[in-house]
Amino acid sequence: MKKNNEAYQLAKYISDFLNDYAPSFLTTSQCTIKSYKDALILYVTYLAEKEITPNQFNRKYFERDYIEGWISWLKEKRGCCPDTCNVRLASIRVFLEYLGARDVELLYLYQQAKQVKRQKTSKKKVTGLTRYAVSAMLEAPDLNTRTGKRDIVFLTLLYATAGRLDEIRSIKISHINLSADKPYINLHGKGDKIRTSYLLPRAVAHLKVYLKEFHGDAPKPDDYLFYSRVGSNKGKLTEAALDKRIKKYAKKAHEKCPNVPLNTHAHQFRHAKASHWIEDGLSVVQVSFLLGHSNLETTMKYLDITTEDKIKALSTLENEAEKKVSKKWKKTDGSLMDFCGLKR
Repeated sequence: MKKNNEAYQLAKYISDFLNDYAPSFLTTSQCTIKSYKDALILYVTYLAEKEITPNQFNRKYFERDYIEGWISWLKEKRGCCPDTCNVRLASIRVFLEYLGARDVELLYLYQQAKQVKRQKTSKKKVTGLTRYAVSAMLEAPDLNTRTGKRDIVFLTLLYATAGRLDEIRSIKISHINLSADKPYINLHGKGDKIRTSYLLPRAVAHLKVYLKEFHGDAPKPDDYLFYSRVGSNKGKLTEAALDKRIKKYAKKAHEKCPNVPLNTHAHQFRHAKASHWIEDGLSVVQVSFLLGHSNLETTMKYLDITTEDKIKALSTLENEAEKKVSKKWKKTDGSLMDFCGLKR
């Protein structure tokens, strides 16, 4: 059997992209890395169903016709909604852009992928939580337990800072300054951007009690504020574990406040805080800054701001000065999935 050097190179690129490039240069979010991996797994699954073998694997199978066929397969066979298809397509485009940067002869694949039409989606407004619903959630943890004491701080910061879930998970002791005149936390967000979130007395009080009990008198600067008690390395809590806690408290809070959705998730706290800032009189420009959005339009879409509000916001601006994947690409036998090192 003739050796297919291009297949080995493509499989190696997949491994290098997931293991090295994406986590080092694109994102620190495990959720985003997983999204890239899932897209590639689904793409290779599609090729395998078309009976493409490792020995046949080459650049042709990343051309536009195959990507469009894959999108149809996602919709018809996998039952994926338009939003999911668009997320998968975006991930494949990122990978193909990486390929083109590594080998100019493969750059045309990325150019073709950009021509693949996104699926039409209906605009969905993010649903936040009412102030009463937030209060009900904050009353749900049992403060007689260690887990409850941790979770009240987690939920309080989630709302108080309007932080993304990964930003809250990533808080380290060194990011917190409670001794300043205005206590604050530095949140490390998308693209390694850092924004400062000032804390009100209630959040500071909860944090001081939590730090004393969970980190002792001399907290280590590099320790995560919220850490896993599994093992001895105090690793970062997983998004899945925290989402499970949120839904547990949502179920309890729903009994007191029916406005609390049973499927409450972390981003609703962020949206709720942003909405409440607007209700309290902050301008869209100020809220955009507090949320860490890179441009004002993102905030206006995010909050479903009216055209009139957009005009006011824009006029305000005129006055502003302001787990690794194993590298299986060396294997010469087995399925295409094994060959690319993409086992789930």
